[in-house]
Amino acid sequence: MSMTTKELKRKYLEFFKSKKHAIIHSAPLIPEHDPTVLFTTAGMHPLVPFLMGQPHPLGKRLADVQKCIRTHDIDEVGDETHTTFFEMLGNWSLGDYFKKEAISWSFEFLTSKKWLGLDLNRLAFTCFAGDKDAPKDEEAASIWLSLGVPKERIAFLPKKDNWWGPAGETGPCGPDTEMFYWKPNDVPAPKKFEQSDKRWVEIWNNVFIQYNKNKEGKYELLKQKNVDTGLGVERVAMALQGKTNIFEIEVFAPIIEKIGEISGVKQNNENSRSFRIIADHMKAATFILGDERGVVPSNVDQGYILRRYIRRSLRHLRLLGMDLTNANSTIEISKVVIVIYDDYPLLAEKKDFIFEELRKEEDKFLKTLDKGLKEFKKIIEKGKIISAKDAFLLYQSYGFPIEMIEELAGEVEGKVDVAGFNKEYSCHQELSRKGAEQKFKGGLSEASEATTKLHTATHILGEALRKVLGDNDIKQKGSNITSERLRYDFNFDRKLTSEEVKAVEKEVNKVIMQKLDVKREEMSLSEALDSGAQSEFGTKYPSKVSVYSIGEYSKEICMGPHVKNTSELGKFKILKEESSAAGVRRIKAILE
Repeated sequence: MSMTTKELKRKYLEFFKSKKHAIIHSAPLIPEHDPTVLFTTAGMHPLVPFLMGQPHPLGKRLADVQKCIRTHDIDEVGDETHTTFFEMLGNWSLGDYFKKEAISWSFEFLTSKKWLGLDLNRLAFTCFAGDKDAPKDEEAASIWLSLGVPKERIAFLPKKDNWWGPAGETGPCGPDTEMFYWKPNDVPAPKKFEQSDKRWVEIWNNVFIQYNKNKEGKYELLKQKNVDTGLGVERVAMALQGKTNIFEIEVFAPIIEKIGEISGVKQNNENSRSFRIIADHMKAATFILGDERGVVPSNVDQGYILRRYIRRSLRHLRLLGMDLTNANSTIEISKVVIVIYDDYPLLAEKKDFIFEELRKEEDKFLKTLDKGLKEFKKIIEKGKIISAKDAFLLYQSYGFPIEMIEELAGEVEGKVDVAGFNKEYSCHQELSRKGAEQKFKGGLSEASEATTKLHTATHILGEALRKVLGDNDIKQKGSNITSERLRYDFNFDRKLTSEEVKAVEKEVNKVIMQKLDVKREEMSLSEALDSGAQSEFGTKYPSKVSVYSIGEYSKEICMGPHVKNTSELGKFKILKEESSAAGVRRIKAILE
């Protein structure tokens, strides 16, 4: 019953194509219009405007394979099923089919011999138990029963388990039904599904978006009901390949093998956590560096997460006993990732950039490591017990994990206050989490008005840059919009003068004052490009696209959303013009 992840992805898209779904490309890992998350965490993120009612040029039924990163799983990595980078198979109904079709098709794809042929005796299903906000989902359960699922294998669970959304405090949401697979090959699945038994692994989730949570916290029924589903590629591949551990499937095995080769250590029960962390983190780092919207290691936002992935990989290589002064260890692992994922050609195209950034980060880390070791020496000379405060200083300032501090202390017969460190660490994590929650607090629907205005402003800005700088080859190289500001990257080989910055700002405001209508048209990609519509560098577009025209001023291929008229925008103000990367400039601006 073995099936590779590539075959699984191909079969999934083939299946939903047969159910009249249009196949869309994976969106970038760095979301453009969603201020609530740092990375694309599910296939639905790029589709929010369409889930909110904007028509999609390819119709009401969509399916895709989406690359994703979930940072909140970082501490779980090292067990048998958690990774931070993963691929998600998704199918959507935008106001078209609902529970009956979604559930029946999930069942058919999972159990039919023509498709995955999974044993029904190893499957279980959960539905929403109901509460004061929404009723018990008897409808979903009755559909599963009608397909031949035994009653004991259907469980009703509360909102924390079987409800999706909203992504922020307000927005679309609804009950979901989840599918679980019994992992052990040598133990038959129990007749009754028990949520506490971790041998049941969640593989698929169908969300029925039928409510909108408003500012008062009330759940109103939506006019357009949507279906949003997600099937985890790696977890299903684990079932199909008869493995009980996600790191044994064919998209991980060669990476694990390479780690063993460069560290000179074989994987065993004691060190397997380090092997798994390195494999997952280096895969995530390679994909972030190889994303359409280039991010480099830094101390903020996505760059901070990227830096953490690379440095944590290096720390665990050191824990395996590797001498990091030989360097380029992360590059060797990254090369394997690029070969495995040849269905993402952008990784190979950007390999020189990926390797260069990894090399620079390794160098920086090794310098920090030297300083940290000097600090450790000072601390240990004061006494053989390293306090929680000193251990946390080594962790926070020099990136030393507690395992490494214990290992160093052990070498000189010292001890570490691990319990105290864990307390300090938990307290710090709590504060970090609260900070992140504050940062990404607003809901998508709440943020949508502000982000919609800023998004329209980026179109005007792109055209204004071409006009003021007299360079028609200027293209968007990426953008990031929160509800407070826009960030726009474009190719240009020098710093703008203060006069040029003022002239660009003035040009944008002139267009806003002209009260131009914003018009949306649907056309084929070739028609759009032939008509002179601008496109974002490196972005894969579907065969049919939306084209937005701002009066006669600008024309751009875009998946929205936009205002109806430029008069809605207010006053445009550039805050900063700076370098983003070699040959790429960045503008940060606001609307007042």
